[in-house]
Amino acid sequence: MTENENPAALIVDDDEVFRKRLCRALELRGWEAYSAPGGVEGLALARETAPDLAIVDLKMEGESGLDVVSSIRAFDATISIIMLTGYGSIATALEAVRSGADHYLSKPVDADQILAAYQALKQHGQADPRPPATVPTLARVEWEHIQRVLTDCGGNVSQTAKLLGLHRRSLQRKLYKFPPRE
Repeated sequence: MTENENPAALIVDDDEVFRKRLCRALELRGWEAYSAPGGVEGLALARETAPDLAIVDLKMEGESGLDVVSSIRAFDATISIIMLTGYGSIATALEAVRSGADHYLSKPVDADQILAAYQALKQHGQADPRPPATVPTLARVEWEHIQRVLTDCGGNVSQTAKLLGLHRRSLQRKLYKFPPRE
């Protein structure tokens, strides 16, 4: 990248709405943003555009985000890679780093949090260990988790309730509420 070029980011995520919003947010911050709905398209774009930053979702249809990270790392070790997931755990974070990710963030995440992690990687070679300035409330995290499981169940409330260990009516009451403020 020369001084006159904008930095480039590649977003590989099967959630179209999230992908488009993140691309737009990065473009508003002076980045060139490319997006791909899956691993095959993401790898092709990574080879074509040579981005400075790759943002890869862990859980996607088809190829795993871990495989995408490994493949990107194999052909270009200079790309900073941030792994995103809606199902954050220590085990998946370790697996992401072992696969070649430089950093790991749990969804919900916004462009500012991603760019802060990227800047920390560039300045210190690692992500900023300080906690984020804003932490979502427990109610917000619960609501988003319910929405993810409901989406995974294809909108089936009964199946979602069973997976979450809730009574169907209790789940319906939670679904009728608006998302809590962050």
